[in-house]
Amino acid sequence: MAAQPTEHALIAKHRPTLDQALEAIRTRAYWSPHPEHPKAYGEHGSLDAAAGKAAFDAVRGTRLDLGQPGTDDWVGGEVSPYGIELGVTYPHPDLDTLLPAMRAGRRAWRDAGPETRAVVCLEILKRISDRTHEFAHAVMHTSGQAFMMAFQAGGPHAQDRGLEAVAYAYAEQVRTPGTAEWTKPQGKRDPLALTKQFTPVPRGIALVIGCNTFPTWNGYPGLFASLATGNAVLVKPHPRAVLPLALTVRIAREALAEAGFDPNLVALAAERPGEGIAKTLATRPEIRIIDYTGSTSFGDWLEANARQAQVYTEKAGVNTVIVESTDAYKGMLSNLAFSLSLYSGQMCTTPQNLLIPRDGIRTDEGPKTFDEVVAGLARAVDGLLGDDARANALLGAIVNPDVKARLEAAAGLGEVALASREIAHPDFPDAVVRTPVIVKLDGAKPDAEAAYMSECFGPVSFAVAVDSAADAAELLRRTIREKGAMTVGAYTTDSQVEEAVQEVCLEEAAQLSLNLTGGVYVNQTAAFSDFHGSGGNPAANAALCDGAFVANRFRVVEVRREA
Repeated sequence: MAAQPTEHALIAKHRPTLDQALEAIRTRAYWSPHPEHPKAYGEHGSLDAAAGKAAFDAVRGTRLDLGQPGTDDWVGGEVSPYGIELGVTYPHPDLDTLLPAMRAGRRAWRDAGPETRAVVCLEILKRISDRTHEFAHAVMHTSGQAFMMAFQAGGPHAQDRGLEAVAYAYAEQVRTPGTAEWTKPQGKRDPLALTKQFTPVPRGIALVIGCNTFPTWNGYPGLFASLATGNAVLVKPHPRAVLPLALTVRIAREALAEAGFDPNLVALAAERPGEGIAKTLATRPEIRIIDYTGSTSFGDWLEANARQAQVYTEKAGVNTVIVESTDAYKGMLSNLAFSLSLYSGQMCTTPQNLLIPRDGIRTDEGPKTFDEVVAGLARAVDGLLGDDARANALLGAIVNPDVKARLEAAAGLGEVALASREIAHPDFPDAVVRTPVIVKLDGAKPDAEAAYMSECFGPVSFAVAVDSAADAAELLRRTIREKGAMTVGAYTTDSQVEEAVQEVCLEEAAQLSLNLTGGVYVNQTAAFSDFHGSGGNPAANAALCDGAFVANRFRVVEVRREA
């Protein structure tokens, strides 16, 4: 398919960014085209802080009409974890109308080729980036993230992950040449000669099942990986976090139409309260790819029942940190305190279990007993969150009543080393803001195992006394193997302990961070460099982002002709 004038313009505009992204995933060095600082926005068509807030306020209380076919109702009901009603209503789909409409534009999108698809995706991301301030408020008031985290994680970091997926998708599609001349010698006879054509073809319609806590960060990799590989994408947001993904779909539809493609290549499926439309969608024969972030139970159901689709899941895990020794005791405590506190522990990467030898650890400040280490961590968390303004900026709001209930129940599971306290939010009096709780458990007691071997999502951590570093390594192995882990951390000055922990993580396929004492935290990952999850343990069957995450979203079809 010859490139049209709009395509030429998009290639000229975005090909340099695509090339930089391809180089970044090759070198794994730091790179991002999306500024993290709010003051970087407001020029070249992007919304500044005031305009972004005004855009968010303007969409509240409105009907978000996407112009997509098959709308049979209007649904909504989002209430911010900060206590305000969003009042936005969204199109509810008649699937028998919408899904066929989504298939109508697939030939032109397939025939456009990997480069054109990639630059159209980059145009969508650019338009989203220009509205980062608006998206920050949308993410904040659906996820409960504090504004700065919503701005960064829901904005530039999510956009980075989307771009990363596009880069991987492009690289995998062009790995095979578009054409090849094949000649096989036949001795004295004329050689056999064929002209071969290789075309990446999409699987069909991809379904993105969004999550409540990180609607864009977790949603963009699958959305853009599927779109860039030629598939249409149906976005089914979490019913408490529709707005960020609905805005994304609207922007994508506009960009596709302006580039000359069918806007129905991207559509939204919002649901009525309690409808459970995800199960219905996941087993439709038109759905050939599913991306899901959420509970283990539903992830397991998808893997077992959506047999017609390629299913990518990020589920629950029990993240563990081994604390054996350190040469930077204060830095270790400070780093851990931040990791436990950020977004009230409502991250799939937040540490839950801290495995500490019951006889204590070696530090640069001398030996510390188990109780001293736990008390020191409690003081570090208290110090970090002692000022309410700072605490609100780090903690955000509790995203739903289930997290609050787990937090309140955790105090009854063992000896409380740090009690959770309530914090008032000056701007949002109805926000539920709580500091973390740390509970001490004896790893040798069977009744404690039920607590630390289950994910307790939210601001809950267990300080688990173990017999030795070797015992900690074996418990880590069992935890990853049985429950999965998105992250593992370890603090040790002993090379043999480090080797043992590393070997466990290599064998059980878990991402490991060692001796973090500065401004990098175990629960944060950088696009283009860090892998989020491994796809090799029960916490997730895919990694964000690698070649395996994109390569099976398309197949290569060959056409042979005699030369």
